[in-house]
Amino acid sequence: MRSHDVGYEILGDDIQIVEIELDPGETVIAEAGAMNYMDDGITYEAKMGDGSDVDEGVLAKLLNVGKRVLTSESIFLTHFTNNGVGKKRVAFAAPYPGKIFPIDMSKVSGDLLCQKDAFLCAALGTRLGIAFTKRLGAGFFGGEGFILQRISGDGKVFLHAGGTIIVKRLKEEIIRVDTGCIVAFTSRIDYDIQRAGNLKSMFFGGEGLFLATLSGTGTVLLQSLPFSRMADRILQHAPRAGGRRKGEGSILGGLGDLIDGD
Repeated sequence: MRSHDVGYEILGDDIQIVEIELDPGETVIAEAGAMNYMDDGITYEAKMGDGSDVDEGVLAKLLNVGKRVLTSESIFLTHFTNNGVGKKRVAFAAPYPGKIFPIDMSKVSGDLLCQKDAFLCAALGTRLGIAFTKRLGAGFFGGEGFILQRISGDGKVFLHAGGTIIVKRLKEEIIRVDTGCIVAFTSRIDYDIQRAGNLKSMFFGGEGLFLATLSGTGTVLLQSLPFSRMADRILQHAPRAGGRRKGEGSILGGLGDLIDGD
C-alpha cells in the first residue's frame, strides 16, 4: 500500500518534538510510549504489526512480532488515526535528549537500515522489518549487533538520534565510525567491523577495540552522543553505596559533600 501523505513540524532544539498533521482518515504509526500530546478527534490503537499489508494474516502478524522481539522492541506499534473533522495534530518525543530527523522514503534509493532504537514514528504504509549483518565480526563486535531494523516504503519516516545528527553522503568512499555513533544508512552501504589500530591503541586509546567501517555509495546518519555513552557518564557520577556521591573532582566533590552535611 502507498503510505499516507502526512504533514509535520519539528519543535524545539536539543530535546525535540515532532508534530504530525493528519487529514481525516490518515494514520501515523509510532513506537509504544512515544506520544506526547494529541488533538481531540484522534484515536489510537495498539496493534501487532505496522499495518502496511491490509491482507496480512495471523501467521504473518506473529512473524512480525517475532522480528520486533529480536530487535528488543515492544511487540506492539500504536496507530494514531484522525477520526475527527478537519486537520488534527499528534506529537511524539524521544525518551532522551537529541534530534529528530525526517526522511522521505520516496527519495531514498532502496531500504534504510537503522539501529534498533532509532525509529520514532512514520506514516501508515511504512514497512518495518529486520536485517541481519552479513559478517560474523560485525555481529559480535558491532554496537548494532547481528540485527538491524529495515525500513521501507514511500512515506515520511522520523528517526531519533542522541546529540547532533551528522549526514555523510559517500560516493565510493570509506568512513570509519565508533560503532555506537551509527544511526542509519542506506542499503547500498556495506557495513563491517574492523580492529581499531594496533594493540596499544585498542586497549589504551579510549576509542574501543573495534570500529565500524562503512563503504560504498549512499547516505549515512551519525549521532554525536549515543545513549550508551550518556548513560555511562551519568552512572560515573551517580551516588555511590552509602549515599555519597562522586564529584567532577576530588576537591569540588568533597566541598559538595560538606555542604550537604556528609
